[in-house]
Amino acid sequence: MNRSEKAALQLRSLDVLRALKRTRTYEELAAETGLPAGDLNRYVNGHVLPSEDRAREIVEGAGRDLLVAELDERIVVDDDGYVDNSRLVFDRSFLSLVAPVAARTLGVESPDAVLTAATDGITLAAAMAEYFGGRCVYAKQSRETAVEEFIEVRRRLESGIEIDYYLPANAISPGESVLIVDDLIRSGETQELLLEIAAAADADVTGVFALIAVGEEGTARARSHTDAPVGALLSLE
Repeated sequence: MNRSEKAALQLRSLDVLRALKRTRTYEELAAETGLPAGDLNRYVNGHVLPSEDRAREIVEGAGRDLLVAELDERIVVDDDGYVDNSRLVFDRSFLSLVAPVAARTLGVESPDAVLTAATDGITLAAAMAEYFGGRCVYAKQSRETAVEEFIEVRRRLESGIEIDYYLPANAISPGESVLIVDDLIRSGETQELLLEIAAAADADVTGVFALIAVGEEGTARARSHTDAPVGALLSLE
């Protein structure tokens, strides 16, 4: 890990601790993280940065637990199993905490581009791209008028509906690394389309990540189309 990556990890660990501290005392935070309350006080107030090992422990441990708990608390699932996650996808400060945890969960290197499908995945993709220092690109179900060349994929869904996705041909260059993200993975059909777009662009997929996985069908489907790691922060039955 170079110096800038170390500093980014340390700062993200502070974001995690400050988010936790909003609803906890230092004693409660110490009990959850296993770190001394005095050290936590100095971290939260910006007097000192945690070491690289401690910062990684905070992000991967307390950070992941915090995000999973927040996800579970904020989503609403109706009687038909549809998930309302609007309280997540519109919260930029929350999504900024997801990126380092997702990176550690998947074990991916910084990609050149983060690819998603319009529209709900865009805020997550933007947060991930900002963290990695890459570009945020997204496929749409319509063509941009001023764009001449597109990567186009078409699929007939299990419901019988046929959909097209378009990505400007210059959005991803051959040989670039791409991380595919979305807010939700259920059937895996959208992820399959995004994987097809990455293949058509001759890009290298480094991972597939979703905030929420509903059932196992979607992640299994994605894994059948890529050797890259596939994961979600929260899994629902």
